[in-house]
Amino acid sequence: MSEEILSPDDLIQSVDRKITAIRTKSNDFSFNELADMYESEELIIDPEFQRMFRWTEGAQSRFVESLLLELPVPPIFLIEREDRVYELIDGLQRISSFLHFRGELKVNGVLQQPLVLSDCDIVPELNGQTYASLPRALEIKIKRSYIRAEILRKESDPRLRYYMFKRLNTGGEQLSKQEVRNATIRLLSNKFNQYMIDLARNPDFAYCVETLTDKAKNEKFDQELVLRFFAFKNVGGTYKHDIADFLTDYMEAVSDSSGVVQFDFEREAKTFEKTFEVLHKVGEKTGFAQKIMGTVSKKGEPRWQFSVYHFEGIALGIQNVLDQIDPGNEEHIAALANVVKYGKTDQGFLQATGGGKNDRISLQVRVGYFSERFAEALA
Repeated sequence: MSEEILSPDDLIQSVDRKITAIRTKSNDFSFNELADMYESEELIIDPEFQRMFRWTEGAQSRFVESLLLELPVPPIFLIEREDRVYELIDGLQRISSFLHFRGELKVNGVLQQPLVLSDCDIVPELNGQTYASLPRALEIKIKRSYIRAEILRKESDPRLRYYMFKRLNTGGEQLSKQEVRNATIRLLSNKFNQYMIDLARNPDFAYCVETLTDKAKNEKFDQELVLRFFAFKNVGGTYKHDIADFLTDYMEAVSDSSGVVQFDFEREAKTFEKTFEVLHKVGEKTGFAQKIMGTVSKKGEPRWQFSVYHFEGIALGIQNVLDQIDPGNEEHIAALANVVKYGKTDQGFLQATGGGKNDRISLQVRVGYFSERFAEALA
């Protein structure tokens, strides 16, 4: 069905209505003010809301050098909460570098050792300096350095705030897809986002995905796997090919307060927990232990190499028989373990894994393979 064609005046009014729904303001803050706000918890830097603090000490040092040289720096972006507290949406690297230099940066509640400047290339004489060792004049100079802050007011329409920051953060090369989702989805609702974060800490799930690399964990790929589990389990039939957009759309739909997509948080959590309790035991029974979601050699020997295709095939394939499984029944676990052990080297499954197999048909094949064989094993 074609969309209604608006007159030029109506189109202008539509744009204007959206503009008035966003309330913004700009402030120039000194870094000293931002540090005080951070200390008094008037400025929140949430590690689940922001990208990981990844700048090297050299990059942090060069930022401090830029402030001392009065070089221009990009603005930061803040959201004003109902309680008037600001949450940092974009600018973690800059603010954290200053706090690190001041000796006031906390990571997971732990105060970090003050930054010692290094790799300053414009004024190499700064290398080796700390905040405490700076001459008084330079200490005052850096404290009084200003940065522009673009602030989205609490009165703004939440959906428009969401789309604004989704677009802002999508361009960040250092953000993984899941970090973008975590950062932006909170502007709609943080309930589903926090739910996935909590489930990613489930001991059985964490055991099953232990073969993830440190890089993948830092980029929140474990949380993306939780999202994949629910998205493919519940609306997998709508998946076409672009996995990133598919996952984002599902996360948005569940988080949207309009309630278009119903999600039973309690029931889904029980399904998730039972799934990975069973798979934890299956992994131990196969002898693969936490390598259950990993690849195997041609001889069937498990590798310490996580495979998202094995994850999808096994975790989603078992859903068809989950209600029949008693996690305490050794015969059930042994039967399922035999399926997993054989399936990892069976071409019927392997043909739907590997490069270029992120399409809908391949997904159906790898999930269908385990779904059928799990059912046969328990029949």
